[in-house]
Amino acid sequence: MANKLSACTSILIGKGASIDGTIMIGRNEDAKAAWPKHMVVHQHGEMPTHFISKETKLELDLPADSARYTATPEWTDKVGVFEEDGINEYDVAMSATESAYSNSLVLGYDPLVEHGLNEEAMVTVVLPYIKTAREGVQRLGNLIAKYGTGETNGVLFADNDEAWYFESGAGHYWVAQRIPDDSYAVVANQLAIQEIDFTDSDNFMFHPGIQEFVDKHNLNPDPTTFNFRKIFGTADRSDAIYSEPRVWIGHQMFSSQQAAAETPESTDLPFLMKPDHNLSIFDAQHYLSNHYEGTDFDPIGTGKSGHKYRPISLAKTQESHILQMNRPGANIHWLAMGVAAESTYVPFFAGITDVPAPYKRGKLPAQLNSAYWIFKHASVLVDSHLHDFLPLLREVQKERNSAAIEMIAKTDREVKTMTGNSRASYLTMQSSGYAIDTLNAYKKLALALITKMTDYCELNFKTDENL
Repeated sequence: MANKLSACTSILIGKGASIDGTIMIGRNEDAKAAWPKHMVVHQHGEMPTHFISKETKLELDLPADSARYTATPEWTDKVGVFEEDGINEYDVAMSATESAYSNSLVLGYDPLVEHGLNEEAMVTVVLPYIKTAREGVQRLGNLIAKYGTGETNGVLFADNDEAWYFESGAGHYWVAQRIPDDSYAVVANQLAIQEIDFTDSDNFMFHPGIQEFVDKHNLNPDPTTFNFRKIFGTADRSDAIYSEPRVWIGHQMFSSQQAAAETPESTDLPFLMKPDHNLSIFDAQHYLSNHYEGTDFDPIGTGKSGHKYRPISLAKTQESHILQMNRPGANIHWLAMGVAAESTYVPFFAGITDVPAPYKRGKLPAQLNSAYWIFKHASVLVDSHLHDFLPLLREVQKERNSAAIEMIAKTDREVKTMTGNSRASYLTMQSSGYAIDTLNAYKKLALALITKMTDYCELNFKTDENL
């Protein structure tokens, strides 16, 4: 799964920057165009007390008491579980990871660790054992400081009060920053956190020895400040083509006035931004589904620069998720299987006890009893005649989005008076009903597309009506 090291795009939105006071963290998981995912609900106490990584062979003793949590593992665990994202029973959300890169100077003094804690295990050994986002930051930071990591990564945390972005910058050193309530951040395969205020414990957390490490090895190019990105990160030509344009388009979407002077290849784009308007769940979905629509850089548009920059939503997306916290009813794990731009985000409520069988399936070769492959099937059919079939897909997406909001509003009303098993059963029923209805809509779309495609065959011949 080395391809994961050059993939993913993330968004974090503070509760004061959202339209409804919710906190949102989301990410596209990108690796291969046909690499199935499925969804699981781990029950309370289900996790083993000893963990061995199949990727790095790291062994960890884990607490005996594990929380219930949702997750989206790989179709095979031969190289690790890659659970990637979820919400636990204490209403803590985690998404791991946003792959990034450290510079050679830093890695010379603190190399990556071959048998350390990597992406494939992070959700599994952290999310079941935390009760706040800050606890998540601290637990992950302690594990990396002790055991090291073999990758440079960003990790997203949120609870009902705040969102945090965590970054490892070398084998053992890390920092994390709280997303201000009135701000958002978009991240794309680069170290993103900038100035660290070591006196502000409300908004920053960090490896306790990071300042000493940087000073000892003369790593800071500007000793008047401590800019984590500039000390630990990279800023080369590949960043300008691969990473920075995805941050730029997010700023153009949400902060067009503040970002008016930015260009797709700007080398020092801000980590934190304030939106021009409060952002909704659909704004977050549109960002993770973006492929530079309305610009010359859209690979499915008519511009001459359609393949100049790496888009956010692309064929290699396995799944896209948004974890929406601080909701009035139940928090939501939104999940879009496959390519976000051609899929639909399905809302699974935190507190569910199970997911429908098709969402638990997904393997190679393709099987059409799997949610992953049902969404991918419709997607590749649309791709075959994109400009003819895209309007049909958009009609399904629009209808499903409206149905989602209607279902969520009803659930929020009903669940207010529910507790315990009755609450869990109702949330499970509501999530499952919408999830199955959405699969049926995509199955129906696929059949309609196949019917239309029959007349596109090159073996067609226009017969004279007089014969």
